[in-house]
Amino acid sequence: MKNDHSLCLIGEKEGFTPEIGRLISMMDYVRHTTEEEIKGLTIEQLDFKLDEKGNSIGMLLQHMAATEKAFQIMTFEEREMNDTEWNELSVGLNLDERAKREVHGHDLDYYWSELSLVRAETRDEFRKKDDDWLEGVTPFGWDERANHYFKWFHVMEDEISHRGQIRLIKRRLTT
Repeated sequence: MKNDHSLCLIGEKEGFTPEIGRLISMMDYVRHTTEEEIKGLTIEQLDFKLDEKGNSIGMLLQHMAATEKAFQIMTFEEREMNDTEWNELSVGLNLDERAKREVHGHDLDYYWSELSLVRAETRDEFRKKDDDWLEGVTPFGWDERANHYFKWFHVMEDEISHRGQIRLIKRRLTT
């Protein structure tokens, strides 16, 4: 990402309604800081785990992309994932033993491409929505309800949380 001094200005964005523009501003900053954190990592560094129970940086990046894709379905399409979508995304969403077996050996371009493609789709879908849509309330989890604004805040919160894990893993890298 280029050195964009507007990253620190939360405000309206061309092509988006005012509140969605603010949300996009925050999402852009979060993604920029994630990019800065992972810049230059090797395959070995992306695959490194602190221990057998831990996640690798690559797994966390896959989780970020899968989470955003899942929330696209839940919010833009206002439905639950079907079996095919769940099959495709569950490795990244669950970060379980299957993910430990399957998510490795990819270079940074692989993960960044996944994150970028999902984000481009998110931005395209947000262009079709308005601020009233953000306030729409739908089911969330087993017995909660949440508006779309909260759900996209949650996507950012998740990325920020996992970026903290990435920083911890980077401090412990042995490769």
